[in-house]
Amino acid sequence: MKGLVSVCLVLFFFVFMSQERKAVTYAAANNDYPIILVHGVAGWGKEEMKNFYYWGGINDVEGQLNRNGYETYVASMGPLSSNRDRAAELYAFIKGGTVDYGAAHAAKHNHSRFGDTYPGVEQHAGAGNKVHLVGHSMGGQTARMLVEMLKSGSKEEKDYHANHPSEEPISPLFEGDQSWVHSVTTIATPHNGSPVSNQSEDFIPFLKGLVWKYITLAESHTGEQINYDFDLDHWGLKKKTNESAFSYMDRLFHHPFWETEDTAQYDLSLEGAKELNQQIHTYEDIYYFSYTGDATNPSVFTEYRLPIVTMNPIFYSTGFYVGRYSNSAFGIDQSWYANDGLVSVPSSQHPLGHPSTKNISNQPTKGVWNVNPTQRRWDHLDFVGIDVADSVGWSDINAYYREIASKLYNLPAN
Repeated sequence: MKGLVSVCLVLFFFVFMSQERKAVTYAAANNDYPIILVHGVAGWGKEEMKNFYYWGGINDVEGQLNRNGYETYVASMGPLSSNRDRAAELYAFIKGGTVDYGAAHAAKHNHSRFGDTYPGVEQHAGAGNKVHLVGHSMGGQTARMLVEMLKSGSKEEKDYHANHPSEEPISPLFEGDQSWVHSVTTIATPHNGSPVSNQSEDFIPFLKGLVWKYITLAESHTGEQINYDFDLDHWGLKKKTNESAFSYMDRLFHHPFWETEDTAQYDLSLEGAKELNQQIHTYEDIYYFSYTGDATNPSVFTEYRLPIVTMNPIFYSTGFYVGRYSNSAFGIDQSWYANDGLVSVPSSQHPLGHPSTKNISNQPTKGVWNVNPTQRRWDHLDFVGIDVADSVGWSDINAYYREIASKLYNLPAN
C-alpha cells in the first residue's frame, strides 16, 4: 500500500510540475502570435502524407506545440516552386482566398495567374495581429520573400495593373505597406545558396531521390500508398487520375518548367540566392533568428570536410561535395566547407551583406540576424526530426521546437 501511495505521490508531483511549467510559459509570454511552419524543398503540408509529418517525421511537432499552448499551423506550398510562387501561396494560406501569383509574373513565366483557394488561418493578420514565420531549408527563403512583398509590394505588378485596369484587381500582397510579421526564424536555410543546386542535371536526380525517400518512409510508417502532389497545377502539371507516382514524377522532371528561373532549383543555387539577397531586405521592425548544423568532420589529410557516419546516407555525396567546394566569384573558401549535408554553415547563418550578431543571450535584437550557435552532428533533416540519429545526443524534436516557440512567445509584443 505504501508503494502505491509513493507512486501516486510521484505521479502527482510530475503532473503538478508540468502544470507549473506550463503556467510559467503562459505567465512569461509577452505575445501570443501564431507560429506558421514553412516547409522546405520537397516538403508537404499537415495531412498530405497521412500521419507522417514533415515537421517531426513520426512525431507531430505542430500538434505538440498546440497542446503546449503555442498556436501553430503547418503551411503547404509547392515543394519545387520558386520562392516567389511559394510566398504567394503562403500569403493565401495565412490570410485566406485564392492564390494570386500576379498577372505580370504569370505572363512572364507562362503559367496560370491563379491557384488554389484557402480558408485562411489568420484572416485578420495586421498591425495588432501578427505572426511568427518559422522556415526550414528553402522555407526560410520563402518566409523572407513573403515579408519583402508585404513590406514593399511589387512594382512589376503595380505597373501591369496600371496599364491593364480592366483585368482582375491587384492582390493586396503586391500593394505593400503591410507589417504583420513579428519574427522570421530560419532553420538550415541556404540564405546564400548551395552549390548542390547550381547544376540542374545534378540537382534534379537528387530531388527525385529525396522525394522517393520521403514517400518510402511515409508508406513504411503508415502502411498506406502515398499520393504525393507537387502542387504545380498552375504549370499544367496536375496529377492525373490513377497515374502512378513514378509516371507523375517522370513527367514532372521532364517538363519545360525546369528551363525557367521560376523554380526551387534556381532560387537555391548560388546565383539565384544572390539575386534574392539583393531583392530582399532585413527590416528594422522584425526579429530574425537563424539555426544551423554541421554534420562533418575535418579530413585527416586535407583541409576538406567529410560527412560523419551518422549523417543521413542520402546526404553523403552532397555533404562530401559541399565539404570541398570553393568559388572565389561568390567568396566561398574553406571556411564554407563545414555543412549539414546540403547547406554550408556560413550560408545558413545569415544572408551575406545583411546585419548579423551572435545570439548568445536572451535579449535578441530587431533588424539584425540573431545567429544561434551551430548544432554539431545535426544534418539537414535532423532539424525536422526525420531520421534523427541516436548519436545526436537526443531525439526529442518536440522539445527542440517547444524551446524555439517559447523564445518567440517571450519576444516583446511591439
